[in-house]
Amino acid sequence: MKESEIERYFVWAVQWQGGVTYKFRSPTQRGVADRIACMPGGDTWFVELKTKGGRLAPLQKVFAADMDRLGQLYVCLWSTEGVDEWASHYDLTKKKPPISCTRATEP
Repeated sequence: MKESEIERYFVWAVQWQGGVTYKFRSPTQRGVADRIACMPGGDTWFVELKTKGGRLAPLQKVFAADMDRLGQLYVCLWSTEGVDEWASHYDLTKKKPPISCTRATEP
């Protein structure tokens, strides 16, 4: 599966949960997350999307570490299944505990 397909699925999943997602590009800072997701209840996530065989670039790892240090919500999702797991935490009928904010480790 292509990264663009995972990204489309992610956008759909966020919208389905009542959130909004924005494509994130910074002209002056390389390595930033692919998307910003604003979820119901006020959570704002920086989201990196990769394929299962993909790798985080060194600057993407720095960005993930910066988000962790600053206490921001960051996740790297490696598949549509990962998107489903992440999005399920916003399904109030399932009542799952919060997931770890930093999941930048490669599968």
